Amino acid sequence: MSSFTEPLTVTKIGSRRWKVERAFRYYVGSENSNVFIEVPQGTTTDFASVPQPFWILFPPDGKYTQAAVVHDLLYGCGGEVLRFYPQYENLSKEEMRKLCDDIFLEAMTVLEVPKWVRKTMYHAVRMFGRFVF
Repeated sequence: MSSFTEPLTVTKIGSRRWKVERAFRYYVGSENSNVFIEVPQGTTTDFASVPQPFWILFPPDGKYTQAAVVHDLLYGCGGEVLRFYPQYENLSKEEMRKLCDDIFLEAMTVLEVPKWVRKTMYHAVRMFGRFVF
C-alpha cells in the first residue's frame, strides 16, 4: 500500500489558502516505492476545489485533505514532477492528467476516505479537471 511520510501541517494564509509548513512525501503504488511525490514546505493549496454548493457533502477540508494537497501540486505543475521517472516521461497531457487523478484516488484510499466519497471526488476531477490542468 502507498504511504505518506508525515501528517499534513499547514497554516492558513487567506480565506481559502493554506501553506504547507512541513514537507512530506507521498509514495505512489506501494510504501517506499521508487516513485514518490515530494510536497515541499511552502507549497500553497486550497485543499479540495469543491464548488460551494457542494460543501455540505464535500467540504474543502476533510479526511481527503492531504490527498487534495498532493493533487493540487500535481495539477499546478501539469504533472511535470512525475516526468523525472522514465515510465512517465513520454505520457501525453491527457495521460498525465489521468495519472494525477489516479494518484489522487489512490491517496484517498490510503487515507481511508469512504469509497463513495473518493469515487465521487475522483469522477468530479476526471470530468472537470481538464479545465484547469
